[in-house]
Amino acid sequence: MSIRDYIINNFQGDDYDSLQSAINESIESKDEVTLPGMGVFFEIVWQGADQELKNRMLDIIKTRVNEGKNKSQ
Repeated sequence: MSIRDYIINNFQGDDYDSLQSAINESIESKDEVTLPGMGVFFEIVWQGADQELKNRMLDIIKTRVNEGKNKSQ
């Protein structure tokens, strides 16, 4: 089983609160072990996004990177 499949299977059936909690805990923990899961979540969002949402995400990423503001710092 791939990492993607494992992560997706691990969260199947979770409700909004559980997903939000997992994301928030992953960010707050600053544990790099959670980065693959966050990457899988981002991949899912990216694949389901229309071009307008993709452009908005890119704007946010570009702005944050250019500001040097990373929540993990």
